[in-house]
Amino acid sequence: MKFEAVYHRTSDNLCYPINEEDLIINLKTGYDVKKVFIHYGDPFATGILGGNSKWEGTSEEIPFKKRLQHQIWWTTTLKPEFKRCRYYFELANDDETWFYFEDGFINEKQMHIEGKMLQCFTFPWMNSADINNTPAWVNDMVWYQIFTERFCNGDSSINPEGVKPWRTGKVTNKEFYGGDLPGIINKLDYLEELGITGIYLTPIFESVSTHKYDTTDYMKIDPHFGDKEVFKTLVNSAHDKGIKIMLDGVFNHCGAKFAPWLDVVENGTDSKYFNWFMVNKWPFDNKGDTKDGRFYSFAFNERMPKLNTNNKEVIDYFIGVCEYWVKNYDIDGIRLDVANEISHKFCKILREKMKEIKPDFYILGEIWHDSISWLKGDEFDAVMNYPLTSSIGDFWIDKSLTKADFECTINRCYTMYMQQNNDVLFNLLDSHDTERLISRVKNINVFYQQLAVLFTMPGSPCIFYGTEIVLEGKHDPDCRRCMPWDEIESGQYDSKINIMKKLIKLRKEEQLFRSRNFHFPNSIKNDRVIEYIKIDEWGNKLEVLLNCSDGIITVDDSNEVLFSNLYSNNRLLKNGVLIRKK
Repeated sequence: MKFEAVYHRTSDNLCYPINEEDLIINLKTGYDVKKVFIHYGDPFATGILGGNSKWEGTSEEIPFKKRLQHQIWWTTTLKPEFKRCRYYFELANDDETWFYFEDGFINEKQMHIEGKMLQCFTFPWMNSADINNTPAWVNDMVWYQIFTERFCNGDSSINPEGVKPWRTGKVTNKEFYGGDLPGIINKLDYLEELGITGIYLTPIFESVSTHKYDTTDYMKIDPHFGDKEVFKTLVNSAHDKGIKIMLDGVFNHCGAKFAPWLDVVENGTDSKYFNWFMVNKWPFDNKGDTKDGRFYSFAFNERMPKLNTNNKEVIDYFIGVCEYWVKNYDIDGIRLDVANEISHKFCKILREKMKEIKPDFYILGEIWHDSISWLKGDEFDAVMNYPLTSSIGDFWIDKSLTKADFECTINRCYTMYMQQNNDVLFNLLDSHDTERLISRVKNINVFYQQLAVLFTMPGSPCIFYGTEIVLEGKHDPDCRRCMPWDEIESGQYDSKINIMKKLIKLRKEEQLFRSRNFHFPNSIKNDRVIEYIKIDEWGNKLEVLLNCSDGIITVDDSNEVLFSNLYSNNRLLKNGVLIRKK
């Protein structure tokens, strides 16, 4: 047996209560393990201390598993009668059986050595206060990310100086086109008709840049976007249409014109704000970047000094900022920029304070890697699911990958965290930080194949403004093009918009699109044909087929087709997608 491939611990995503009654237990093993049994019971009622103690607990096989790249993920749900559980595993392959305890592996003979203490895994108590609770409404969301400066100019009287005429085509971060909050208000009917139920706004607080990630004043709406009354109108109008609003909180760093930073620049160590930042050498000159270490900043950008979120004064200030916008404007969530560099101390306090004000408030972190350290129930509800973005995109880019590789990498994305986090992950294929989807895939049919995956995965899908019309754009800044409203209103993009409407409608109305349970049957003998089944607790099934091969796939035509592209008469063509009830 490959002992080195076996792993379990009684914490994080491997052992946790999903509610007050159910305890989820997960185990990793190598592919050589054929069967797994779990032996469990109450620590004070099972007599499983070893030696002459008699086992009085329960034993059952774990049938549910997912394939990972080099391991198998086994999962089961227990209902501890008294909210505590002691357990161990029995692992069997074709030749041998071993028992897996907290301190390692023992054989059948060792199980019965007189006086031997068996160090079982133990989950001591399912305290209600420790359960990782996430907002239930998020799984039902279809998000729409808006980069305000390029979405719509609704009030030309607040245009910035030197604003350029609204245009199509390539842009840079230096040009202002006058997009604002009134423009978003004007397009709420459009978003409602599209089926959007949540808007994620990139930063809207006062800033000198087009992107606003260099905040000048966290308590003021950028005057070229509007003011607080306009923002209140936006939130209220959106809520009237059943649309949630999530703001972008840039608390890792600020802009060069943030008043406390200006005070530090002028007064150095005499400034009362000196410890709000991470200054190593003072005085300092402008050098274009901060690679000399004179102070820490975002990505070495001297115009974005890093805030010291270890400092209580900084924590109190930004908690106050968040409390203000939640209490006075009833926002529904906040996305934390560069969330992995903010102190855990800050994130824990933020969650406690925001949930006190609004228990179902959504806290989202921008983290591009494994984020379990932030998703234990005391910090974020979810993260931007960039691992899923990569897992989906890489299959089409790397032609050497097989359907088995796709299965393993998708399974990895949904075994990294607790199930309650998976339900509210922020799933996306592009954003203001990436090239646009169509510019990456360069094929309209592949474009819709990847969207089909996005809309049928657990979590909540987000489309970047313009994705519904297949807007092009390379990496930042070109991904931040102006929304072509004249062309949209002329009907030029109606066919594309209607496809997106259909996907969104299915996501909202077909429960299986949102189901957390899926598996890969691999019944079609073609390594470049993706197939997975979504299931629910009543046995209903949804089949997703994606033909990424160069050939034509023949399938039966006996089930109700919900969404298809390049499919007819039992034939699924290259780059075709088929979603149907099964």
